[in-house]
Amino acid sequence: MFINLLMTICETTILDEFPEFEKRVIESLRQPLEDNIVSISRAKGSAIFPSNFILVAAMNPCPCGNAGSKKKACICKPSDLDRYKRKLSGPIIDRIDIWVSVGNVDYKKLGEEGTGEHSEKIKARVIGARVRQKERFKKLGRDIATNSEMNVKDLSTMVKLKKEVRDLLDDSAEHLGLSARAYHRVIKIARTIADLENSPEVESNHILEAIQYRPKVNA
Repeated sequence: MFINLLMTICETTILDEFPEFEKRVIESLRQPLEDNIVSISRAKGSAIFPSNFILVAAMNPCPCGNAGSKKKACICKPSDLDRYKRKLSGPIIDRIDIWVSVGNVDYKKLGEEGTGEHSEKIKARVIGARVRQKERFKKLGRDIATNSEMNVKDLSTMVKLKKEVRDLLDDSAEHLGLSARAYHRVIKIARTIADLENSPEVESNHILEAIQYRPKVNA
């Protein structure tokens, strides 16, 4: 119930230690992530609320947290690791667009000044991308604002992929065994990457980057 309420009032919902939530709680995310609504049923009736939110979930690579570490050995049994991964079902994994693995950071480097792109520049690129998306949809007569809101029909009419780009996507989808949902989400992410680069067309490098964000938790 608490999670459902969060999804109706928060623009961003952050869930740390994601697999440690009860499986029924995790599975309750299916509908809001897919349809942007939350259905709450009680003895006296049910209600539907809008739920257009961003989910940010974090998890360790294994129950003990040391899998892949160069300094600490993982003490998890294979059965523990299997149980941990199975907390995230295929439908939930499919509905999360971007998966990023982050390695351990040495404490000595925490105080060092970063060398990445400045946040103000990133903010400007994001604002520019959002403006381009909104203008594109307005020209095409769609009352939506972001790429994430496109349905399957929108993708076929609004995101025209060149043959070599489509072939790359199809080959990658076949090789990785992507579901139809994951396939369409890759296109949305690729279109967003192109918007961030102010590129009018989705190019092969945008598809390749989008595919890199598909999950590897069950690998």
